[in-house]
Amino acid sequence: MTTGTGTYHFPVGIRTVDVDRSGHWLAAGWRDFLATPRVSLVYGGVFAVVSALLSVGLIAAGLGSLVLPLAGGFVLLAPVLVVGLYDVSRRLERGGEISLRHVFGAFRDNIGQLSAMGVVLLVIWFVWVEIAIVLFAIFFNQAPPPLDQFVEEVLFSLESAPFLLIGSALGATLAAAIFTVTAVSIPLLMDRPIDVVTAIGASILAVRANWQVMFGWAAMIAVFTAAGVAVFFVGLAVALPVLAYATWHAYRDLLEPDAPPTREEDGYVAGEGI
Repeated sequence: MTTGTGTYHFPVGIRTVDVDRSGHWLAAGWRDFLATPRVSLVYGGVFAVVSALLSVGLIAAGLGSLVLPLAGGFVLLAPVLVVGLYDVSRRLERGGEISLRHVFGAFRDNIGQLSAMGVVLLVIWFVWVEIAIVLFAIFFNQAPPPLDQFVEEVLFSLESAPFLLIGSALGATLAAAIFTVTAVSIPLLMDRPIDVVTAIGASILAVRANWQVMFGWAAMIAVFTAAGVAVFFVGLAVALPVLAYATWHAYRDLLEPDAPPTREEDGYVAGEGI
């Protein structure tokens, strides 16, 4: 598919992959986890502990019902929080040294653009939490209730069905949009000297060209993340690194690693099968 005309130049080639490719990414992520268990568990454990502490704080403040939006927000922020784990997979590919010092220092690669992406995701996360608070106010005329009251009066009440439907629809829409713009953009920003706009464009094109496999991949990420959160975030110590490594392999599969696509008078081809 031609992605531009005249002088337009998109410097990232997009590939199409088989619809069952997500299983390969997950298997590759698991192999990377087994190859670096100490680094993976320490990195993942940090975020599991922070998530658990935030949840405890919300419950202690009587805002336990915001734990679910917190978990949803974690999914929004996770792609930029695991930059160091992308670097682990990159180092494994190159046979380089892997240590916590290298992993936590990976943010230095293209730090300006990565920071810009992080700010965007953080703003979206705050918007997501505000949406949850506003929905509570609209449907229940109150601030978010304590967790026990939320479970009893909201999750298991027919009267709250409109709230749950609208909240779930808004959350799913926001999550789908974030997944589309971050599916490969953040590994790309870490791996190459490229700007945020180009990286987001590449991610959108990659998802659009491979929408079937990416739909399944998004669902798989949601399931693994939910499983990690369900055991009070402890499972994130494993799920987070495995999914991060798998995302790196997805990035490698979906984007051309070599020179920009060939330019033509009426545009250029942006990758195999597009």
